[in-house]
Amino acid sequence: MTSQQRLVLSVAILASFVAFLDGSVVNVALPAISSELGGGLSTQQWVVDAYLITLGALILVAGSLSDVYGRVVVIRVGLWGFGLTSLLCALAPNVEVLIVSRGLQGIAGALLVPSSLAIIMSAFRGAAQAKAIGSWTAWTSAAFIAGPVVGGLFVDMVSWRLVFAINLIPIAVTIFLLAKIEQKGERDHGTRIDFAGAVLAIVGVGAPVFALIEQGNYGWASPVIWLPMAIGVLAFAGFLWRQATAAQPMMPLNLFRVRNFAVGNLATLFIYGALAMSGFIVVVFLQQTGGWPAILAGIAVLPVTIILMLLSSVFGGLSGKYGPRLFMSVGPIIAGLGHLLMLSVTADVNYWWQLLPGILLFGLGLSITVAPLTAAILGSISEKQSGIGSAINNAIARVAGLVAVAMLGIIVVERLDVDGVHRALIVCAALLIVGGVISAIGIQNPANIAQESTENAAVDQ
Repeated sequence: MTSQQRLVLSVAILASFVAFLDGSVVNVALPAISSELGGGLSTQQWVVDAYLITLGALILVAGSLSDVYGRVVVIRVGLWGFGLTSLLCALAPNVEVLIVSRGLQGIAGALLVPSSLAIIMSAFRGAAQAKAIGSWTAWTSAAFIAGPVVGGLFVDMVSWRLVFAINLIPIAVTIFLLAKIEQKGERDHGTRIDFAGAVLAIVGVGAPVFALIEQGNYGWASPVIWLPMAIGVLAFAGFLWRQATAAQPMMPLNLFRVRNFAVGNLATLFIYGALAMSGFIVVVFLQQTGGWPAILAGIAVLPVTIILMLLSSVFGGLSGKYGPRLFMSVGPIIAGLGHLLMLSVTADVNYWWQLLPGILLFGLGLSITVAPLTAAILGSISEKQSGIGSAINNAIARVAGLVAVAMLGIIVVERLDVDGVHRALIVCAALLIVGGVISAIGIQNPANIAQESTENAAVDQ
């Protein structure tokens, strides 16, 4: 790895890490936020979801911006924006300002994710690219799970406001390193940004999520619930129609004609939905039912982070050598079995025997999965499309997590007691196993792809 490649990888990891970390770090801070600023459960949910809605819906636009204006430029703008909105969150005088600031923070986060992965795709090739992606996915995936640990530490020892203010340090370091990158990236000034599609995406994602979260308060028969759900479904259908008919769509549907891209994103939908739900239920259950303090609840899932950091780059390199299919098939199933192993948990939580074995198995399965999954998806399309390709994959992952968490009210009914967490664990296991089966059936290794392309060419002749 050259010095420039190390620099690119460091910038990509740091830029994405802060965006992903803020998707989960706030969870353990919600009681402290509510205590100081006021607001009930639905307000707390919106502190989380305002960020995820704009992040998930606008990653697609950010992917197009990355291809039009250059990846380094878009990352720089995203970093400054994320720093400013993090400061606004830290200084928020009331919950309304905090929610609005979180939504703006999601916009800035959307600028960081696809561009950071795209510069990796430009700087690395072959097995080295797969290994670099492994390092990137290890850190970014770990951010989701490390969030509760970091958040719990700050909340218990200092203040919930530090959860947001601390972002300024890695952002400043990343801006400094970014100035040293020689790679500027290709720009396509002929591309037009699909703003109409962006609006439809936001409504298509945000309105159904509102209905899923608030249905417990109003009931499905209320127009406050079914009307946003209907509008959201229509908007999402309009978004797909727009992408199919627009001259320059922000999500080119023809990318889904590429087998590994389509199958990999379908697997992403199930796997990352389970990942987001799992990260939420374990931490909240330990606090609500187990009576654990925030910091200990966060530390409980730390083994997953450690395993990801140690093994993801290893499995990324192995998938580059042997192909991603085996890893994408076996990994999610192992992670699913880990969730089933946690079904022994009771109200009197015995962490060492009831949770830790399943958490370790989950971490192993996840580390086998994440790097090969990303490599399979982005390795199936051209480098020129890596910006929009990574944007689509990340949008699907974020939206999957957003919807999965929003559906928790339906799955656990009222609260995460023992019965509720058992139901949620079963759903997580089912989602992961389905993701593994989809990969086993649909994913092709590079040699098989080349052979299929050759056979198709022969038939055409």
